[in-house]
Amino acid sequence: MEFNSELLKKLANAFSPSGNEEKVREIIIDEIKDYVDEINIDVLGNVIARKKGSGKKVMISGHMDQIGLMVIDIDEKGFLRFTNIGGISPFLSINQRVIFENGIVGIISNEDLDDKNKLKLDNLYIDIGAKDKKDAEEKITIGDTCVYISNFYEDDKKVTCGALDDRVGCFVMIEALKQLEKTNHDLFFTFTVQEELGLRGAKTASYKINPDIGIAVDVTLTGDTPKAKRLAVSLGQGTAIKIMDKSIIVHPKIKNIMIDSAKVNNIKYQLEILEYGGTDSGSIHLNREGVPSGVISIPTRYIHSSNETVYKEDVLNSIRLLKEVLKNKFEI
Repeated sequence: MEFNSELLKKLANAFSPSGNEEKVREIIIDEIKDYVDEINIDVLGNVIARKKGSGKKVMISGHMDQIGLMVIDIDEKGFLRFTNIGGISPFLSINQRVIFENGIVGIISNEDLDDKNKLKLDNLYIDIGAKDKKDAEEKITIGDTCVYISNFYEDDKKVTCGALDDRVGCFVMIEALKQLEKTNHDLFFTFTVQEELGLRGAKTASYKINPDIGIAVDVTLTGDTPKAKRLAVSLGQGTAIKIMDKSIIVHPKIKNIMIDSAKVNNIKYQLEILEYGGTDSGSIHLNREGVPSGVISIPTRYIHSSNETVYKEDVLNSIRLLKEVLKNKFEI
């Protein structure tokens, strides 16, 4: 299986912070339209692509949005104050370049503090080079959003860029869908909005679909860097099959189906227990009377930075696992 670098680059570079997912949505629809029977966009903006079958209704979910910043004030000197859209670290943000949808570029800097350990987002500002407030207001308005600027880099082993959370999950779903042969199941490939703000898109989409089975595809942290928090996930050790995170304890039968599928098909995998964070499965499994759900995770270093890093081998194994899992009978 070849690694489709151009598609991942296109997805990762699309400006689509939470609540403004239009650009990446257009790319996804264009990629999948020939591989599904119907595509719907719901009121919130989720893409629900159906590949029809007579078996169980299976919802496969990955989120389109990325973390970002929103302007809340412009001071008299033309500096922009902002709030976070999702999990923004004040420490990682210092001296980062950001770009707005209209192409304006700014630099995040901080007020002088005696104790940098007390740094908060309130102490940061964006400098777009404006002379004063009037000059800034000609370029930017309250409520405008921006994201970290990042460059897509790849070598023979890895990819490094921003927004891999969760464009790489969307990538895995798209590539698995392209390779799927006929299925007995009624598959709903769902690309969700506003996951970074609390799994919002998955909540409404799962209510609409009312699936029998839920599978989320998302990134997960690794425990393989110096003095990292204890986590038995490493780059290059295969796709990760989730057991638990803060949003879900994976249904044991779904977990076992994933493990068995990996073993039977010689897919390299590792088991993941994440003590914080969550994925779309956190909303899906609580839908209506409950939905047996699981997660395929792509091991990723430096999540929520401009240099998120994955191994291509792990991504390809995630594609293979998703494809094989969807062949299962799901006798639950």
